[in-house]
Amino acid sequence: MIFPVEKLINAAVAARERAYAPYSNFRVGAAILTKEGRYYTGCNVENVSYGLTCCAERVALFKAVSNGERDFEAIAVTAGTEDYCAPCGACRQALAEFGAKIKVYMVNRAGDYRMRTVAELLPEAFSQETLNSEADGHNDHKTITKLIEPVNR
Repeated sequence: MIFPVEKLINAAVAARERAYAPYSNFRVGAAILTKEGRYYTGCNVENVSYGLTCCAERVALFKAVSNGERDFEAIAVTAGTEDYCAPCGACRQALAEFGAKIKVYMVNRAGDYRMRTVAELLPEAFSQETLNSEADGHNDHKTITKLIEPVNR
């Protein structure tokens, strides 16, 4: 599908303006593109209990999924910083659920970007195949035959 990357980046930049980041002041915007050409935006939403914070990438992804989307082409992420804004590990894993080939456009303040696939950002991601191979007993792990007790000091 031909889709102007700049349009996706502009949507992410606009979403960043709606970020709720009163604690870190690190405002992030994201826009995820479906294979059908629709896109959904998200911004980070912080919480005083930091563990409850949700990143922009997951907000965009979850909005899309809640609207019935499952097939994604790309996502753009920006924090308005000099460096390129890469998704955190949790966001990489959430994106991997929907495809290792999703293109991730990491955007800096100037609007320049670096593109990587989810697979490049998260090699050997935990996946459905991982669960299936473990459940079927097909794994490459050796059986542990001897357990050594930990040393308490």
